[in-house]
Amino acid sequence: MFITADKNGRDQPYTNQLIFTIRMTNKFNRWGIAVAGVLLQMALGAVYAWSVFRIPLAKKFHWSISQVTLTFTIAIMALGFAAFFGGLWLKKSGPRVVALTGGVLYSAGVFLASFSDHGLWWLYLSYGLIGGIGLGFAYIVPISVMVKWFPDRRGLMTGIAVGGFGAGALITAPIATKLIQGVGILQTFAYLGIAYMVVTVVSGYFMQNPPDGWQPEGWAPSQKQLVQNSAKDFTLSGALKTWQWWALWVLLFLNVTAGISVISQEAPMFQELAKVTAIVAAGMVGVVSIGNALGRVFWAWISDLVGRKYTFTIIFIVQLALFWMLPELHAVTSLTIIAFLILMCYGGGFGTMPAFAADYFGSANVGSIYGLMLTAWGFASAFGPLLIAHLRQASGDYASGLHVIAIVMAVSIILPLLVRPPSKVKS
Repeated sequence: MFITADKNGRDQPYTNQLIFTIRMTNKFNRWGIAVAGVLLQMALGAVYAWSVFRIPLAKKFHWSISQVTLTFTIAIMALGFAAFFGGLWLKKSGPRVVALTGGVLYSAGVFLASFSDHGLWWLYLSYGLIGGIGLGFAYIVPISVMVKWFPDRRGLMTGIAVGGFGAGALITAPIATKLIQGVGILQTFAYLGIAYMVVTVVSGYFMQNPPDGWQPEGWAPSQKQLVQNSAKDFTLSGALKTWQWWALWVLLFLNVTAGISVISQEAPMFQELAKVTAIVAAGMVGVVSIGNALGRVFWAWISDLVGRKYTFTIIFIVQLALFWMLPELHAVTSLTIIAFLILMCYGGGFGTMPAFAADYFGSANVGSIYGLMLTAWGFASAFGPLLIAHLRQASGDYASGLHVIAIVMAVSIILPLLVRPPSKVKS
C-alpha cells in the first residue's frame, strides 16, 4: 500500500482514519448524551409527583395539607437558585461533576426524608432544601450540554431534555402510590432515593461538552438564525447588562405563574367545576399532566420553525383564550382538554426558553445565564398558587382568578413581540 505524508509529516491514511473516528465518535456522543440527559431529567422530574405524598404524610403525622405542600415549594425555590450556582460551577468544573453532585444531593434528600418522623422541619430540610439544591445543580446540566451539542436542533433537543423532567411524574406517581400502599410512606422515600441515586449517577456520568469550536458536520446556521441570534457569546455579567435578559426572565415568570396556578389547584378545581369525586379528579390530573411533558417538546419544535419570540406570543394568545374559557366549562372531557392545553403551554415555556437564552447570549455560558433566569420559576411557583388561592377565597369560586390570569396573558402578548437579539455591547 502506497502511503503519503501530509504537510505535518503524518501518514495520510492514518490521518483520514483518525478524522473519521472522531466524527463518528462525536456523532454517537451527542445522541448518547441526549438519551442520558433525558433519563437524568426524568429522575429529577419525579419531584412533580409530590401530590402523591401529601395525603399520606398528612394522615400519618397529622400535618395540614398546606404544611406538607410547603415542602414542594421549598424544593422548587431551591431549584431555581441552585440552578444558577450550578451553571457557574459547571463552567469551572465541567458538567459531569455538577450532574453527579446534583444527583447525589437530590437522591440523598429523598432518602433522608424517610426519617421525617423526627418532625416537619426534617422533611423541609431533607426533601425540600437538600433535594431542591440537588435538583437545581443537576437540572441545568443537560440543558447547557445539549444546546452545545445540537446547534442544528437547539429548540427541539432542549425541549426533549426538559420534556423528560415533565414526564418524570408520570412514571413515579403510580410506582410511589403502590409502594406507599405496600411498605408505607417513609419506606417509600428510602426506596425512591436509592432508585434515583442509580439513575442520576449513571446518566450524570455521561454529561460532557463537545470540543471547543465543534459543530455538526456539514451544518451551517441559516440566514434566519443569523438574523435572530446574537453574534457573540455573552458572559453572565454582560447578559445582565442587557434589557433582553430581564425581558426573558419576565417572560418565563409570566408563563410559569399562569401554569403553576392551575397545577396547584387542579384536583379541587376539577371537583368544583365538574362536580366529580376526588378519585375522578385525580384521574383527570393524571391525564392533564401529560400535557406538561408533551408541551415541552411540541412548543420547542415549533420554536425551531417560527422562532422563539413568536412561539411565546402564540403561547400567551392561546392561554388568554383557555383561561377565559375554563371557568365556564363543567363537563369532564372539555375541562380535561382545556387544562391539558394549558399545561402544554406551561411546559412549552420551559422547552423554549433555554434555546431562547442560547440564541440571544450564545451557548458558551448558557448554564449560568439560563440558570439565573430559572429564579423566575422559583418566584412564580410561590406567586401563582398564592394569587389564585387568594382570589378563590375572596370571591368564593375560581372564575375571577382564572379571568385575572387571562387578562395578565393578554397584557403579556406584547412583550415577546418587543424583544430582539442584544446589540454588540462589551461583555
